[in-house]
Parts: sequence; structure tokens; C-alpha cells
Amino acid sequence: MSTSSAVPGTGRPAGPAAAPAIPPAVPPTVPPAVPPAVPPTRFTGREAAVLLVLCGAIFLEGIDVAMLNVALPSIRADLGMDAGSLGWVLSAYVLGYGGFMLLGGRTADLLGRRRTFLFWLTVFVLCSGLGGLAGAPWVLILARFATGLSAAFMTPAGLAIITTAFAEGPRRNRALLVYAGTAAAGFSLGLVAGGLLTAVGWRWVFFAPVLLAGGLLLAAVPLLPRDPAPARRPGERFDLAGAVTVTGAMLLLVQAVVRLGAPGAAGGPTLALFAGGLALLAAFVAVERRSAAPLVRLGLLRSGPLLRANLGALLFAGSFFGFQFVVTLQLQDLRGWSPLQTGLALLAVGVDAVLAPTLTPRLVERFGNVRVILGGFCLAVVSYALFLPVGPDRTYPAMFPTMILTGLAFALAYGPLTIAATDGVAEEEQGLAGGLLNTAFQFGAALGLSAVTTVGLAATDAAGDAAMGPDGLRAALLVPVAAVALGAVVTAVGLRRR
Repeated sequence: MSTSSAVPGTGRPAGPAAAPAIPPAVPPTVPPAVPPAVPPTRFTGREAAVLLVLCGAIFLEGIDVAMLNVALPSIRADLGMDAGSLGWVLSAYVLGYGGFMLLGGRTADLLGRRRTFLFWLTVFVLCSGLGGLAGAPWVLILARFATGLSAAFMTPAGLAIITTAFAEGPRRNRALLVYAGTAAAGFSLGLVAGGLLTAVGWRWVFFAPVLLAGGLLLAAVPLLPRDPAPARRPGERFDLAGAVTVTGAMLLLVQAVVRLGAPGAAGGPTLALFAGGLALLAAFVAVERRSAAPLVRLGLLRSGPLLRANLGALLFAGSFFGFQFVVTLQLQDLRGWSPLQTGLALLAVGVDAVLAPTLTPRLVERFGNVRVILGGFCLAVVSYALFLPVGPDRTYPAMFPTMILTGLAFALAYGPLTIAATDGVAEEEQGLAGGLLNTAFQFGAALGLSAVTTVGLAATDAAGDAAMGPDGLRAALLVPVAAVALGAVVTAVGLRRR
């Protein structure tokens, strides 16, 4: 009996001692090796350049506000402004910014994000320059209103460019965290830069942003991706009634919130502003329900995660800006520190500019957005509470833990809140989502400043002091602690529902 058999595929007989065939180490059906893919969080050169331009714009917005806060006493002395008109220098910017934010975000969706960003960045340059040339208080107030108006259109357009240019997932998350860290760095560094520039001359607080914005504008024109305005259906018109009612509502409500912090402002005029704003807001909702092409799709506001993210942003901004305001008063009024010394003391809060793009993305990937946000809120509660016993006799080392923890809390909460407020939103509504988020931040900041001022003045009057003294400042510090604790509860509810 023969032991030979045919070799498959050859027709030749195998030898009598042929051993069983050993399969090759690599099967012939395995495709050739593919070069390793670029890590999902690594940006291409053009993406990095686009992100750099947009981060420069949000840095510009943050540094502009912070530098002005430090320069206000010098501006008052040079232009002979009274306390009321000096307050309008701040209020005019908030009024333009908060009043037109929703309209600015939707305009970017309808008319094109790139053209909206470039046009209003140009307006920002011109208005900041006008502020530096102002020789009368009304010119400066008008320039600040126009600057806030330009920021209301520019900021949501820039955020929408990021959320549409980067695919949803780790790369977009990292881009948003870098963007958020840059915004915080602008505010922190602006306090120091404002002190330095004011020492040279307060007008440089306005001229320096002009130089920065001009460079950004030259870089943005060739770099930003083109996005033609979405095609409209035949006969479709811009929702003018919705735009007028929502803008009027925001203007009245922002003005009412700003007035709350003024002594004796809780009377008839403030209540009338609130009532008018709420009436226009109700009219806006009625208009949007009947509009064939609404300015704001009301269904977007029924999203639980989006509402929690915006409410969290409002509470976090209110606590942070209220805390910063009280600390500034304590350091300058009670301790007699200069604006530059105050800025340097608060500089440690800017550690979030380093942590936001490095540590936070890893935490988000491992634990998810909501848990990281909750951790940021809890750290903020501890941070602000640690500052409560700090009095005029305490040294800076006793304050330092609060500064570092506040920066860490900002790194954990601000960027992930931005992600949560835009996550899952359709591309054609990203500008609107950015407008809602920035409106929440602006309202939160205005509410926080008004609340700490009201509480601080009430406690001061009870103590019989002429100015906001230690008792008033300590009472005012309870406001940011309560606001951020409430934000932690809102975030925890979202975590439990998930």
C-alpha cells in the first residue's frame, strides 16, 4: 500500500517520507501592514494654526476685560468721571456682550461663521482703538458698548468654528479644553498686564489689544475654513421679530441685573426693567412657536444635559467673578496693595492655562465630562471656604492654597462645561449653542458681582462702616461659596440621571 499522496495545487506526488505541512507564520491572506494612524488627539499643522488664531481671539477678549478693571482708577482721575459714569464703563460692555450674544450665535449659523468672526474682529479693533483715543466719558462708554457688541458676535462664531472644524470626540474635546484654558489665561494675565500698562498710561490698556487683534486678523483671513451660509428655502426670511424681541429682552434683563449691585437700586426702575425683560422674553417664545424658520429652535432648550451645562456655567461664572471682585477689594482697600501687586497675587489662579490642555483631557477621557465638572465644583467650594477666615492680618502664604485650588477648579470645570454645552448639538446650531453658553457665563458674572455687592453693602451698613469693611467682605464671600455649592448639586443630579 503506497503512502504517497498528491501535493495540493501541483498534481505531483509527495514523497513517502513527506511530513505534514507546517502553516506559514503569516497567512497569505493577511493584508500588508498599514502605517500607524495619527493619534486621535493630535492636530494637523493647519488645525493647530486655526486653533491658535481662535485661542488668540478669546485670549484677547479675556485680557481686554481684565486690564480695564485694573485701569479704572486712573481713567476716573484723568477724565474726571464720577462713580456713576465710571460704573457705566463696565456696564456698557456687559450690556452689549450679554444683550446680543444669542443673536450673535445664531447669526454665525445663518450668515457664515468665518465672515461673522472676521467682520466683528475688525469692529473690535476699531472700537478698542476708539476707547484709547477717548477724550470724554461718553466716548469711552460708547466705545465699550460697541466693543462688547463685537465680542457678542465674535465669541460664539469662534467657538462654532472649533466645534465644526474638529470632529466630535477626543480631538474636539482637546481643542475646546485648550480654548477654555486660553480664555482663563487671558483674564489672569490681564490683571498683571493691566497693572504694567497703566503705569505707562491707561490708554495703552486699549491700544495693546488693537495691536494683538490686528495680527490675529491678518492671520485669520487665510487660515480660517470657508463655510458658505446655509441655503434657505424659497420664500424663507430672517426671523426679524424673534431677533428684536430676544435682543430687547436680553438688554433689559442684563441692565436690571447690573443695577442690582448699586446702592438703593432695588426699587421701581430695576423692577420695571425685570418686568419688561420677562415680557419681551415671553413675546419671543410666542414668536418662535409660530415662526417657520425660528431664530432659536425651542426644542434645543428641552435638552436636560444642555440646560444643566448652561445652569452650571451660570453658577460657576457667578461664583468665580464674585470671588475675584471681593478678593480684589480686600487686597487693595484693606491692605493697600497696588493694582500690580493684586494682579501678581491672583496670577496663581492662571495655573489652569497649563492644566486645562494637559491634565483635563486625560481626566475627561477616563472619567467623563460630568464627573470632572463635579470635581471642579467641589474643589471650588473648598477653595472659597478656605478664604473665609483670611483677614487683614493674614499673610499671602495663607491665601496661596485658595489661589491654586481656584485655578485647578477652573481647569476642571470650565472646559468640560464648554464640551457639555455643545456636545450632541447639530452642526447648523453650534453657533446658537455657543451663544447660549456665553450668555449663561455673562449673566452669571453679572449676577455674581451684583450679589456680592448687595450682601457686602448690607453687612457693612449693619456694622456701621462707611465703606465695605471686613465684615461686609466676609459676608460677601459666602455668596460664591453658596453659588458653587448649588452648581455641584445641579451637576450631581445630572450624574445620577446618567
